[in-house]
Amino acid sequence: MNAISFTTLERGKATVDAASLEALSAQIRGTVLREGDAAYDEVRGIWNGMIDRRPGLIVCCVGASDVVTAVNFARENRLLVCVRGGGHNIAGSAVCDGGLMIDLSLMKSVRVDVAAKRAWVGPGATLADVDRETQAFGLALPTGINSTTGIAGLTLGGGFGWITRKFGLTIDNLVSADVVTADGKLLRASQSENPDLFWALRGGGGNFGVVTAFEFQLHQFGPQVLSGLVVHPFADAAKVLSQYREALETAPDELTCWVVMRQAPPLPFLPAEWHGKEVLVLAMCYCGDVQASEKATQKLRAIGTPIADVVGLNPFTGWQQAFDPLLAPGARNYWKSHDFTELSDGVIEVTTEAIARLPGPECEIFFGHVGGAAGRVEADATAFPQRNSHFVMNVHARWREPAMDKACIDWARGIYDAARPYAAGTAYVNFMPEDEVDRVEAAYGGNYSRLLEIKQRYDPQNLFRMNQNLRAKEGRRAA
Repeated sequence: MNAISFTTLERGKATVDAASLEALSAQIRGTVLREGDAAYDEVRGIWNGMIDRRPGLIVCCVGASDVVTAVNFARENRLLVCVRGGGHNIAGSAVCDGGLMIDLSLMKSVRVDVAAKRAWVGPGATLADVDRETQAFGLALPTGINSTTGIAGLTLGGGFGWITRKFGLTIDNLVSADVVTADGKLLRASQSENPDLFWALRGGGGNFGVVTAFEFQLHQFGPQVLSGLVVHPFADAAKVLSQYREALETAPDELTCWVVMRQAPPLPFLPAEWHGKEVLVLAMCYCGDVQASEKATQKLRAIGTPIADVVGLNPFTGWQQAFDPLLAPGARNYWKSHDFTELSDGVIEVTTEAIARLPGPECEIFFGHVGGAAGRVEADATAFPQRNSHFVMNVHARWREPAMDKACIDWARGIYDAARPYAAGTAYVNFMPEDEVDRVEAAYGGNYSRLLEIKQRYDPQNLFRMNQNLRAKEGRRAA
């Protein structure tokens, strides 16, 4: 058996001999995959169809000891490391060329302690896994809006969605995490154990190690929730957005409403003549008392003359999956994102003009509204930087054919550039594509320097660099 050569991005080539590979396979409970193995292509495939990379080696882990072994093997053999949880990240950081992929997708257990309202979640679990298990007991964790997203990547970047305004970000509900650091140690991070690492994990991404287990605080919630869509003609977009921002000024924490602007998919509740035409959608969720929900959503539902209003009582697990068909894996995707402290007239003008120039039927712009409980946390309490009540714009270019790459990417970048004068400067790292490495410092705002110090402490050789990477500039090295 010949030695295998792994091409890394920064250190040339590292050679691993056959005996070392055999020893690795013998040490883990999971499996080791190489190109040509039956499951190799399935495991290396991720959500964003634009990303097609080929790891030299994949270690499919089934427990923390496997992760420790994989990290030690990568460090000792000077291999580029990537870590796959749900594989949903837009930048494609879950997969690398030529290095070692640590695959956590089999580690997807979810255990709920009903009395304590706690959940212990494996890093391979998806939001659907978490929702299914917690809602069986009338409990919930605030997460994102696409159920196929992995809990690990979402959490490490911050995590926000339909019930964030009531219960905080996902990281605000993180109690502890088990982490394998670059030196192969398994540490527990919490407010009382390795608190600096715990601070950094809450928003700092995968820069500090591989999380092998999350402990979350849960909340009594569900299983029914008032939720749904109000669809407006795009011709009314400017007026609807103006009234939308006004309605949110007095919105209670229990109410979340996001905006989606795109061509209408063939939804069964929309008249056929609207299919494929530009629309503005108000997507709302009220996570409070059902009796109060109608009054709380009245201002939003009274805006304009909608094409359809399908807001009603739904199972929360179903609402969490409502956008899954529009975000299925395999398509080519490119995102550009800004935080805004207000939805200004300038932002409205930039985005509504852009919808008139959609390069494809799956491209869209959405605004997520974040605040409430998430906004009452100090900006330096966690690594997540933007704690003001704010709007997150995601320009989501999505298409199928490589020939459309330039048109769709240019469209997204053009909107991003035009909206920059109105932006807060920070950014949600989970929405940043792989070409935004120069934006990482600004994305973390005032928390960046502390993140650098902690990165230097736990990963001084930058083993974990397949992420929105924290890297000190020359002449300003982290202490």
